[in-house]
Amino acid sequence: MASNRGLAYIRPGVVEIQTIAFPELALGDRKCHHGVILKIVSTNICGSDQHMVRGRTTAPEGLILGHEITGQVIEKGRDVEFMAVGDLVSVPFNIACGRCRNCKEQKTGICLEVNDARPGSAYGYVDMGGWIGGQAEYVMVPYADFNLLKFPNADQAMEKIRDLTLLSDILPTGYHGAVSAGVKPGAIVYVAGAGPVGLACAASCHLLGAAVVIVGDLIPERLAQARSFGCETVDLRKDATLADQIAAIVGVPEVDCTVDCVGFEARGHGHSHDTEHPATVLNAAMEVTRAGGGIGIPGLYVTGDPGAVDDNAKMGNLSIRIGLGWAKSHHFTTGQCPVMKYNYNLMQAILYDKIKIADAVNVQIISLDNGPMGYQDFDKGAAKKYVIDPHGMVPA
Repeated sequence: MASNRGLAYIRPGVVEIQTIAFPELALGDRKCHHGVILKIVSTNICGSDQHMVRGRTTAPEGLILGHEITGQVIEKGRDVEFMAVGDLVSVPFNIACGRCRNCKEQKTGICLEVNDARPGSAYGYVDMGGWIGGQAEYVMVPYADFNLLKFPNADQAMEKIRDLTLLSDILPTGYHGAVSAGVKPGAIVYVAGAGPVGLACAASCHLLGAAVVIVGDLIPERLAQARSFGCETVDLRKDATLADQIAAIVGVPEVDCTVDCVGFEARGHGHSHDTEHPATVLNAAMEVTRAGGGIGIPGLYVTGDPGAVDDNAKMGNLSIRIGLGWAKSHHFTTGQCPVMKYNYNLMQAILYDKIKIADAVNVQIISLDNGPMGYQDFDKGAAKKYVIDPHGMVPA
């Protein structure tokens, strides 16, 4: 049997390469006739993975990581009709059956059938159904005809693989945050967080026609990366309030839309930036978003955080000033991005050079063996998006 290796979470701060089973077309003790086996072409390290590796979730030891997957079909099940061996495909991080009520409503991030514990599932992620992750050499993908996005031309796709690899999660997630916040031509937008999702959101805001995109972060290198493609920035380490910094850019202390691309490990602003304040971004969003504006929340919030600052936060209970949001008639959108709602059109935008997303998020290609190094560097706040190339397939 062919060999396989994958990146495993061992304990907080530690990941390592392990030899793992070669994937089979099986779900437990029954055949998975609707699945395919992929040879991984590229698989990305995500900030959501980093939450687990920091020990901020209940992830079990030995979990094979990785939910951002692009691959080549090398085997398919009996019932797969529309995918062929050799096809190059993007894999949405949401695993979806395609048959339940939510899937039929394009809510593939909360499929009702692929996770016994709760709606929604993903590869290689805690509490998301136990599916084996894709930071490996090979992986099995179920419900292939429904889930997979086939690239129309494999040679063209490989030329743009640094961009197309981001279709599995962060580009649709950033775009979803922008769309759900109401970004449209002429909008003034604040994006909280200049990690890869925040940068993808900022690039998406430009694609949607925003007039001004302001990105806030605590890390100077990430703010510089945001400025590299035309964003305004605010340094949240400064004592000047977020509203004052926004006013210095656009003349008024408010924006039309805000997108939270930080999530539950948020830190305070100004003098408290060294201390964790998990509700900071949400409360700041309500302060600076104009009355009638929208707030998109693709940043991750969890129901179990053993490393939280207090007992309430350990259960996902945060001190949010919801009265302010109510008074200003804000609308909020939370939850996983339904990747399939956006990935085809975003693929077209990449193929026809309407967005240079790999440049925006500063994609860096590394080998599978260098995956642990990528996690360490990313944890230090590197202004990079690490993309793992397990088989050396990504063109130089």
